Amino acid sequence: MKSVIPREVESLWTLFTAPTVWAVHFIGCYATVAIYCAKAASLDLGFDTVRLLLAGFTVLALAVIVLSAWLAWRQWGFGVHDPPHDEPTRKGRTLFQGYATLLLSGLSFVAVVYAAIPLILIAECQR
Repeated sequence: MKSVIPREVESLWTLFTAPTVWAVHFIGCYATVAIYCAKAASLDLGFDTVRLLLAGFTVLALAVIVLSAWLAWRQWGFGVHDPPHDEPTRKGRTLFQGYATLLLSGLSFVAVVYAAIPLILIAECQR
């Protein structure tokens, strides 16, 4: 099966994609709520609108992390090669990078879900 995404995309940058998406999501969610709470009186938005906006941002972040995990899984060889990948060859480095990226993607997915839990549980801003 031919993939739409070329193999050249699988570089060292894919290793940092998922943690970067988590960090941007974390900062974005908390900054948005902080700004909304500080300026709530002058805005015509309800908190439910902000909550929906952040839910959409969360779904987008999770989708990018899943794409990163899929690229990592593909780079790892679809799980055919078992770790440890400690050979001093290009193939060994590529397999190690794919495996490490897959683990970071899983960790980042869980971190985004945990950062999104307060969006469900918190009430409106206290004045």
